[in-house]
Amino acid sequence: MTTTLFKDFQFEAAHHLPHVPAGHKCGRLHGHSFTVRLEITGEVDAYTGWVMDFAELKAAFKPTLDSLDHYYLNEIPGLENPTSEVLAQWIWNRMKVQLPLLTAVRVKETCTAGCVYRG
Repeated sequence: MTTTLFKDFQFEAAHHLPHVPAGHKCGRLHGHSFTVRLEITGEVDAYTGWVMDFAELKAAFKPTLDSLDHYYLNEIPGLENPTSEVLAQWIWNRMKVQLPLLTAVRVKETCTAGCVYRG
């Protein structure tokens, strides 16, 4: 039985988007309450009944989450232009080696706006 599980994480961070047109509101320094969803897809283990222990997923993401929470994203190498799309791919690149079953990274920067990266 192939199943996709997910875990949501939240962090606060500031950024600005350096490549928007002059006067665009996202060109100014501002912050978001970001939500990141990691999706893992695989076979359900017949013995444990799960694809992966949520605690293992949380532990794997903790260093990356800690490197984002309450930071100015533009100062993080690879996030000089920290759009949701760039952030989702950046997270994917950091997590895929640790989580081979990773199938999607969703980043929401507001309650109604975000993106999904699937590698």
